[in-house]
Amino acid sequence: MAISVVRLSDHLELESAFWAPELMAAWPEFMRHDPTAFLYYGVGYFGRFRDFALAVVDDDRPGQVVGRAFSVPFVFGAAAGRDELPDAGWDAVIRWADDDERSGRAPNAVSALEVLLHSSIAGRGLSAVVLDAMRANAARLGFRDLYAPVRPNEKHLEPDTPITDYVSRVRADRLPVDPWLRVHVRAGGRIVKVAPSSMTIPGTLADWRAWTGLPFDADGPTHVPGALNPVHVSVAQDHAVYVEPNVWVHHKTGL
Repeated sequence: MAISVVRLSDHLELESAFWAPELMAAWPEFMRHDPTAFLYYGVGYFGRFRDFALAVVDDDRPGQVVGRAFSVPFVFGAAAGRDELPDAGWDAVIRWADDDERSGRAPNAVSALEVLLHSSIAGRGLSAVVLDAMRANAARLGFRDLYAPVRPNEKHLEPDTPITDYVSRVRADRLPVDPWLRVHVRAGGRIVKVAPSSMTIPGTLADWRAWTGLPFDADGPTHVPGALNPVHVSVAQDHAVYVEPNVWVHHKTGL
């Protein structure tokens, strides 16, 4: 299958296809309820970052969006008081980018936020093509550094394994055992650190029941399909909180 990866700002006619239910279905429902996400994806916000949004198009079906990739520019470095990548990963970099844009600060780095492919084309090695296009887009926009709070795509199979233990696993060729981390490292990315609280998704027990179909009727850690860690539940307090770990990876764009 041949694909093209194009910048959304150059193809605004594709924007509605970005939010198609069949594409969104790749994520577990609860993943769509991180409150920080609305600073990027929300109505009135997303337009700020269209140059950093990429559409994956099926070359055999013009106009058919089969994937997407999002990234965001931000200020990074000691001069900004940000001399380390944040432990709060995905959530933090969106907040940084939002604050930078509102304050008129010129960004000097880009963070990936999402690479998503339709299930019909997943597993064909195309994620590496999209990652390369994201890196090239950052270079085209004048950035030397692309960071990514990577969501290891097989960690959900081991929700009780600490993320540091999971990330440390490598194959005989010294590449990560996790397939998505392996794609990043093969592409030249360098694993920098774990982001232990990269996404925080709180909700009432009714919210979590609606998102997952599970009863949420007992205190303590609860396993949820698709979650990288157990969800913490308090019946008395009527809430459950999911804290997702990611892994910061640094890519040079080649600029």
